[in-house]
Amino acid sequence: MKNQTLEDAFGQLEAVIGRLESEEIPLEEAFRVYSEGMELLQFCNASIDAVEKKVLKINEDGGLDEF
Repeated sequence: MKNQTLEDAFGQLEAVIGRLESEEIPLEEAFRVYSEGMELLQFCNASIDAVEKKVLKINEDGGLDEF
């Protein structure tokens, strides 16, 4: 997942959700898919946190400060 983009991870999360919503998924596979989804969610959260820390804001003097 290290070279994965946030957009790719969101796409995979959508696929995981679709798979979990399927009525035909065996219980053991549901647990495996759920675990995969949780890992993707953690990756997304970490990626979003990293981006938020890099966001810049304009200070009173017109300069930029990291958010």
